[in-house]
Amino acid sequence: MEERGIQANMEDIRVLGGNEHMDYRVARQNMVNSQIQARGIKDPRLLRAMAKVPRHLFVDEALQSQAYNDYPLPIGEKQTISQPYIVALMTEALNVTLDDHVLEIGTGSGYQTAILAELSAKVYSIERIQSLVAKARKLFDQLGYLNIVVTIGDGSLGWKEYAPFDAILVTAGSPEVPKPLFEQLADGGRLVVPVGDHYSQDLIKVVRIKDDFHQFNLGACRFVDLIGEHGWKD
Repeated sequence: MEERGIQANMEDIRVLGGNEHMDYRVARQNMVNSQIQARGIKDPRLLRAMAKVPRHLFVDEALQSQAYNDYPLPIGEKQTISQPYIVALMTEALNVTLDDHVLEIGTGSGYQTAILAELSAKVYSIERIQSLVAKARKLFDQLGYLNIVVTIGDGSLGWKEYAPFDAILVTAGSPEVPKPLFEQLADGGRLVVPVGDHYSQDLIKVVRIKDDFHQFNLGACRFVDLIGEHGWKD
């Protein structure tokens, strides 16, 4: 299998050094075993990716000791890095392959982006908050992810320039599935998006078969709002 982000483990060593590096590797594996695999996530490529990507580097230094715990964490700008299990659930639902081109709406910390980059050919990620984009880009460079393209913009509009996409992942809650994302989904493509009100959503999976869009409810969730023309108003 082709490996992505080959500098990731070296970055652990550079930032943490010595025994701390090993402690974070153990914490990652424990996270995969107890929080993800134990809850029914089975995709072996996804499990390997989550055991590899250094989640602690995607949060502020003060929160790094909590990075592998079973809950979301703040990343500034009133945004969060999602609970590890939710990242795994949404990613597995996308059925990403190494040939896929993936659109991500909401770069945030960049952790979900890195997981997708491990599994796909290329990830196109859109974030509306400039400071988060700057941090994520720097980290992607440090970790060696050359198959990620990030831009600043309204994610609810998608990214028509690079459409169609084999998979689309929305990491913020929307009152409905943004219409442009239907149009930018390839035949056979998969879309996963939280849909609901400001306080709770259902995780919806959409599969496109020619001009038909089949929807499946994956269960309740809670995300920050998707702000944009086809989401919530700022």
